[in-house]
Amino acid sequence: MRNAFARTITALAKEDLRIVLLSGDIGNRMFDEFKGLFPNRFYNCGVAEANMTGVAAGLALSGFRPVTYTIAPFNTYRCFEQIRLDLCYHNLPVVVAGVGGGLSYAGLGATHHSCEDIACLRALPNMSVLCPGDAVEVELLLTEAVRGPGPSYLRLGKKNEPVLHQTRPDLTIGKAIVLRDGADVMILNTGNTLPEAMGAAEILSACGISAGVASVHTVKPLDLDLLTKCFGTCSLVVTMEEHGSAGGLGGAVAEWLVDTRLTRDDNRAPLLRLNTGEHFLSACGNQKSARESCGLSAATAAKSIAARLG
Repeated sequence: MRNAFARTITALAKEDLRIVLLSGDIGNRMFDEFKGLFPNRFYNCGVAEANMTGVAAGLALSGFRPVTYTIAPFNTYRCFEQIRLDLCYHNLPVVVAGVGGGLSYAGLGATHHSCEDIACLRALPNMSVLCPGDAVEVELLLTEAVRGPGPSYLRLGKKNEPVLHQTRPDLTIGKAIVLRDGADVMILNTGNTLPEAMGAAEILSACGISAGVASVHTVKPLDLDLLTKCFGTCSLVVTMEEHGSAGGLGGAVAEWLVDTRLTRDDNRAPLLRLNTGEHFLSACGNQKSARESCGLSAATAAKSIAARLG
């Protein structure tokens, strides 16, 4: 995903002279082409994420379209106050790009995990939260985000994520993409666990369970039309994400369910939330093993879904 980000931001900067890229001391070689073409529109702000956010705010107030980029927990938790007051309060068109969302940096420990970032930024007024499922969605979401009217958080994976879209989908912020239909269960996935969600659907299908998958690339705003359809037609709706149990996609969908409950006898489909839980992951290992331990691999997710269906 990060390579797709570098290619796309460079291409967009060729078309829009207002685009400025600010880096938190990472991705320097990855941005060699950008720096070569636009040396006056690239700033390495160092390990000073709060300052980088403030600089981006100033650039946005001056008419530019800034994009900040560094490791996800550092570009969210460390500078949350600046995102809240400098960007969201003024509703500024700044893209906060966090690379390595979720457990992408699993082997580096909890300091590099970002399993609460969606919850934090989703709570902020004016902020859009975008979680692409593959490189194609990175390109399309970044293109939409830099042209948007306000701040957005672009939550990226890291590298080597498989491409799920063989053709470019019609992508709009706030509208999920259905990759496969299912009558029994619909898996609503956000972010880089999309290949695992597709794998789980394949396993369930082999067991005679009709399982669909939708890429909910926008956690805020949610695709309410899709939610209404899924909960009205399926036997089970599942949210899947590399994020904690509080405040992520599953939390957002649960809030919607409570807010839109029609009657005491509301017979909409039940919700199963698959996530990293409510604890720090302290065991050493790679992203694959981390997903296994959290029940987010294709096999473990399929087992949980089948058990819930009974």
